Amino acid sequence: MTAALLVIDVQRGLFDTQPPPAEAAATIARTNALAERARAAGAPVVLIQHEGQRGFLTHASDDWQLDPRLRTAAGDQRVRKTTPDSFLGTDLQSRLQGLGVDRLVIAGYASEFCVDTTVRRAAALGYPVTIAADAHTTHDKPHADAARIREHHNATLSDLTSFGPPIRAEPAEAIDFAR
Repeated sequence: MTAALLVIDVQRGLFDTQPPPAEAAATIARTNALAERARAAGAPVVLIQHEGQRGFLTHASDDWQLDPRLRTAAGDQRVRKTTPDSFLGTDLQSRLQGLGVDRLVIAGYASEFCVDTTVRRAAALGYPVTIAADAHTTHDKPHADAARIREHHNATLSDLTSFGPPIRAEPAEAIDFAR
């Protein structure tokens, strides 16, 4: 099996905020470690960036740029998206197919929006998905803090079986791209 790491929306405008997302620095550090292991195993790393039509997160704006703490490499793939679904209106699926990818590891921002939607869409497309359980984050919301939101999505997504392919949530440190 060939895995790919999808890193969703680790962008300045989403991470360089007051307050920042929960465990922002630790989430980026875990994502960097995942990306290093993926590259070492020959697995593609796909950096996905959300963009708005006007104002916030417009293409090439300062807030659209990747967070400077995120370590990238020349061979990383880049995908621009305009919805929470990293597949909708993008060439992500054709890129993954061209690379021979048949399973995905997903990390990034925001647990309840782009991470959740992309995990569900990936499974619907037939990909087994591993959620890096401690390498996705969000901001606190009025109804729940970010830690609870992440915990909820790790548990809920892992419990979905109707798509067919398995969805698992594992600590980033336990994810192996070589198997």
